[in-house]
Amino acid sequence: MVVLSSDPKPFYRAHIFVCTNERPENHPRGSCARKGAEKLRNYMKTRAKELGMGLEDGVRVNNAGCLERCELGPTLVIYPDGVWYRAETFEDIDEILEVHVKQGGRVARLMLKPEDGPDHSAKLK
Repeated sequence: MVVLSSDPKPFYRAHIFVCTNERPENHPRGSCARKGAEKLRNYMKTRAKELGMGLEDGVRVNNAGCLERCELGPTLVIYPDGVWYRAETFEDIDEILEVHVKQGGRVARLMLKPEDGPDHSAKLK
């Protein structure tokens, strides 16, 4: 990611997008919604507020349409860091909020790498 000195400051300190895309029941790629993403997103929104990570702290949790990694889902991405995670449980969400959002670290065991999921390498060139 290139950041220019003329770029405006990010609007949010942490803008979290949780994929809630839903595909048909037996779709070969699956879907984050069918893997419980809406429940996890709702929990994340509530938990972030409980921990004092609301808009006043520059943190926003949003749902997102397809993020193109449903095979690995439920997935979420945190901007402006551009760090992707797979979160399956409330405990995963708690760890991401505590370690990544609050402390500025990374939860390595939940992180998705660019090579994970569908091959989009041609799009990245």
